[in-house]
Amino acid sequence: MPDHLIVIRSGPTEYDLQGRIRGTLDVPLAATGIAAAEAAAAALAPQPPDALYVAADAAARETSRPISRACGLKARPLPLLANLDQGLWQGMLVDEIRCKQPRLYRQWQDNPWAVAPPEGELLEDACLRVEESLEVLLRRHARGRVAVIVPQPLDRVVRWIVSGESMGDLWDCDQAGPAAVELPLAAQWQPSRRPSVRV
Repeated sequence: MPDHLIVIRSGPTEYDLQGRIRGTLDVPLAATGIAAAEAAAAALAPQPPDALYVAADAAARETSRPISRACGLKARPLPLLANLDQGLWQGMLVDEIRCKQPRLYRQWQDNPWAVAPPEGELLEDACLRVEESLEVLLRRHARGRVAVIVPQPLDRVVRWIVSGESMGDLWDCDQAGPAAVELPLAAQWQPSRRPSVRV
């Protein structure tokens, strides 16, 4: 298994900047997202990872391009690292959901593990899918540093699976936190042993 996993959040899209729920919608980077991808590439270039993987959505693929160039790596696709499927809520503002479906909104906020958006995915199912993808990825590499580029809030799901870090509010589109976080693997996470914590 690699020594470290670098989790890179894809740059923001117009949906993220507007506070809309992107989910699995294929939305390209906004101008600020392109700048964020270039900044991430510059930060990673001095000590590039040994391998680079990318989710299949447009924003993650666009984010991978400058990082691939700067690090001299080909970004390999990981289809199972698709974002959380938010069903019929995708494209909506959080306030719209709060007004149109107040009861379901409260239930999701109180316990996202037990409630799925209409025609969407349970958080538990998403975590199992992401964990399976990470296990496959990490078995391919005996050591070193491996990077994954994923959309938000999937970056927080990956970080929770690997290190137990709180997911926080999955609808918070604030991009103020670090775009790339390097997590040690050997001491903190073993495949099929996710931390038993709540959001």
